[in-house]
Amino acid sequence: MRWQDERRSDNLEDQRRAIPAGAAVGGGVGTLIIVLVAIFLGADPRQVLNLLQANQRAAGPARPGAGAPARPFSPAEEERKDFVAAILGSTEDVWNDIFRRKGRQYQKPKLVLFSRHVESACGLASSAVGPFYCPGDEKVYLDLAFFDELQQRFHAPGDFAQAYVVAHEIGHHVQNLLGISEKVRARQQALGGVEAKRLSVRLELQADFFAGVWANHVQRTRKILDSGDIEDGLRAANAIGDDTLERETQGYVVPDSFTHGTSEQRMRWFRHGFDTGDVNQGDTFGATSL
Repeated sequence: MRWQDERRSDNLEDQRRAIPAGAAVGGGVGTLIIVLVAIFLGADPRQVLNLLQANQRAAGPARPGAGAPARPFSPAEEERKDFVAAILGSTEDVWNDIFRRKGRQYQKPKLVLFSRHVESACGLASSAVGPFYCPGDEKVYLDLAFFDELQQRFHAPGDFAQAYVVAHEIGHHVQNLLGISEKVRARQQALGGVEAKRLSVRLELQADFFAGVWANHVQRTRKILDSGDIEDGLRAANAIGDDTLERETQGYVVPDSFTHGTSEQRMRWFRHGFDTGDVNQGDTFGATSL
């Protein structure tokens, strides 16, 4: 992926505090993998974050890098920050253009980089929850260490797999601006149970679709994708499907527990977004088959 010449966004908030390599991440990514699955790629995180807060309060006040001496960020870490700024800038340009063509104004979100813990309008979160979008403050939250998790745990390496993560979270912001998220949350509260989870699946698949739309537009206008990049994105989508994760973590699949969609569904909707580039083709809520 040729991202180096892309415009950097000014909407990056760096709340990191460097901590020594190997220092423990609050909450433990390994022990909270189910929480990460629930949050990863942007479902409304408030309910899960509230559950985490009780554990974090019991451990005492949590601050980014608390108790650890500061150190300079490594060149690799700074390059990751630069990469995220470039991808965020690209999403801004694409969605600005799409909204403008529809006679609307795109409101750019902030993307907050943090280490270990962060306070958002959705509550206190640790790195263990993975990347998330908070509709309460219209910000995306990301600990760059998650990209290691993406490669090592989910076996989804490559720049574009990381860009897909960012683009999916921005997809949730687009849903928020269009009023989709609010309608879904209201409907979920009215229905509850399995039906609420099914609506969550459709919300997540639409965010995957929007990530594909972004990839389509950025390739048509900027030609920054290399051969194999889309496959990297599909590999990431496949790795975090509900069925794949449940099979890996518990050995069996419970479809009624799905909140994000199967691997096949996630790949299909991302690919559909990339192939069409048309936001009007992404009505996952009206689709009879996902």
